[in-house]
Amino acid sequence: MGAKPLKVALLGAGVVGSEVARLLVEQAEDLAERVGAPLELVGVGVRSVGTDRGPWVDPSLVTDDLHQLVTGHGADIVVELMGGIEPARTLILDAFASGASVVTGNKALLAQHGAELHEACDAAGLDLYFEASVAGAIPLLRPLRESLAGDRVQRVLGIVNGTTNYILTRMDESGASYDDALAEAQELGYAEKPDPSADVEGHDAAAKAAIIASLAFHSRVMIDDVYCEGISTITAADVAAARAAGYVVKLLAVAERSADGLGISVRVYPAMVSRQHPLAAVREAYNAVFVESDAAGQLMFYGPGAGGAPTASAVVGDIVAVGRNRMSGGHGPRESAYAALPVLPVDVSLTRYYIAMDLTDKAGVLASVAAVFAEHDVSIESLRQEGHGDDASLEIVTHDALESALAGTCSSLRGLDSVRQITSIMRVVGE
Repeated sequence: MGAKPLKVALLGAGVVGSEVARLLVEQAEDLAERVGAPLELVGVGVRSVGTDRGPWVDPSLVTDDLHQLVTGHGADIVVELMGGIEPARTLILDAFASGASVVTGNKALLAQHGAELHEACDAAGLDLYFEASVAGAIPLLRPLRESLAGDRVQRVLGIVNGTTNYILTRMDESGASYDDALAEAQELGYAEKPDPSADVEGHDAAAKAAIIASLAFHSRVMIDDVYCEGISTITAADVAAARAAGYVVKLLAVAERSADGLGISVRVYPAMVSRQHPLAAVREAYNAVFVESDAAGQLMFYGPGAGGAPTASAVVGDIVAVGRNRMSGGHGPRESAYAALPVLPVDVSLTRYYIAMDLTDKAGVLASVAAVFAEHDVSIESLRQEGHGDDASLEIVTHDALESALAGTCSSLRGLDSVRQITSIMRVVGE
């Protein structure tokens, strides 16, 4: 092969970056054949040059002069795996200005500054690929961006954070408390020490939901558009109640069209998922995304959602795609935001609910509770009551209802003398 090598500058040599370097070295011959030219790693940008980066990162290539690496080595492809907003944002813009296409796995940056990055990419006539930003090795974004470009996606429902899925799996299967399951996740390296809030409060999943929704609905969705609740308030009792009712609790990212098709709803929250739904079987740190579209119907993408080697697989796949575009003199898909659908407030989204409450056990209580639901136009699908002497517990599952209507219902229920407390409120997914 006589083609001139394509120069690759790698920003970040942590868990994923070092695995990318390994794949570029180990699979150099195959990758050259797939791209049509060798891929030459010309530099590895890091914050601290003194750290051992493992056997696959040549120390002579390591530098902490990130700007010089991006702009001064003639890079054809810049791979950004540093994370965070700055200096990643500035370095990517510098790469475009210098004529380099970009591969990134930076979900937070894309969810906050995606519009700016796409505009800079388009102005330069280059590529911006980001498969690794959502769901690790799972091929998800490219199918949304390309394979389903001729279809109309109605809904995307997914488990996109492995940390929370591991915690909730342990709570469901062993009866562990939230604190104990979190501690276990931290010991195994699934959750950050000392601050796991990005995962457990849903912020990581919200960034991914914004990226998914942008691609699925051809509209710009930023992280501030995403309604977000985490799992830190979920108790062992909540999980046990869900199990008894035939459900499992999952942190879900939901993006869907409104009934009239004129807007979209994007939200992240814990929900009770029917054991019959495919997402219910997704255990531990795995991810899965369920896509519903007009022509293709129901599709599910499943696999490891994090980890060095799986995520590096997605990154190198993007490098190959960008390299092929470079060799052919073209570029890949541009940002598609023509639909410009507004993101609707969560109050107008329709969802089924599970509500559990403690009551005084006397005549007429059930009728008064049912009257409150009827007053707020929330239809009851099923209920289960269990007596405990002078007290009783009541569990209700509703039909689809507006978030605002459910909030009003719960407020009125708390005002009833017969309702001692509402012990759990959770959304319900699946038949």
